Amino acid sequence: MVRPHLPLNALRAFEAAARHLSFTRAAIELCVTQAAVSHQVKLLEQRIGATLFRRLPRGLMITEEGLAMLPILQESFDRMAGVLERFEGGHLREVLTVGAVGTFTTGWLLPRLDDFLERHPFIDLRLSTNNNRVDIAAEGLDYAIRFGNGAWHDIEAEPLIETPLSVLCLPSIAGQLKVPEDIVGHRLLRSYRADEWPRWFEQAGMNAPPIRGPVFDSSVLMVDAALQGFGVALAPPLMFSRQIASGHLEQPFDITVSLGRYWLTRLKSRIVTPAMHAFRAWIMERAGEAQTDPGHRNPR
Repeated sequence: MVRPHLPLNALRAFEAAARHLSFTRAAIELCVTQAAVSHQVKLLEQRIGATLFRRLPRGLMITEEGLAMLPILQESFDRMAGVLERFEGGHLREVLTVGAVGTFTTGWLLPRLDDFLERHPFIDLRLSTNNNRVDIAAEGLDYAIRFGNGAWHDIEAEPLIETPLSVLCLPSIAGQLKVPEDIVGHRLLRSYRADEWPRWFEQAGMNAPPIRGPVFDSSVLMVDAALQGFGVALAPPLMFSRQIASGHLEQPFDITVSLGRYWLTRLKSRIVTPAMHAFRAWIMERAGEAQTDPGHRNPR
């Protein structure tokens, strides 16, 4: 079937007139005369062989044929405008949507993110955080950075960094902790993963005491509670290296336990875009640097 050539000016005139139900107001919006809008709409009606408006004494009434065309045209014009808005300096800004665990975002990604943005100024990064529960497809993510063992259904996962857990607390509390047994008298802050403290005590050569401290869904919240003197946290020192370096937080023991690592994940069905390729190359490079840095721990 040969489709009629539909002039863009006529389509734009119809869309504006349909929104306003007025040739006059459409003409004001398009900076043309009322007669020009009317002419363009009439031309479109002739091309498609259908009436789009009923001309009334005080305005227009859109026909069923016009109602069928309007949403498709509006979506098309919006999409064209969206693409044009992404051009900057002769380059197309490509959107990249990344979701990441909050602890990883604040403790590792943000301090390094300026480097990525400087290297790739035409990537429009959209960053969201989660507590490790994420639906890549439903949230429309290109990548998700999550913690675990790398086994997720229909997900391609690439290892980033391993972040062993260790005891973190205020310097005033750390001064009281000479041996691991000294922890027993303090409030133990914990995450929703119930095996973390028992595994750490096992690593320290001890039986785990009853652990009844409050449960946090984020290491960021847990460590913030520790910084306020609320107790002793078990969290990854690498994610809180700035607080340790500043002296606000201490790691009293060089005893760690590893229960997983951070992964860069995407849907296996997702076609890798140039922006995704650039982000993957960058984060793999920076993750490799972090993993080989011997100074990421700060035992007392």
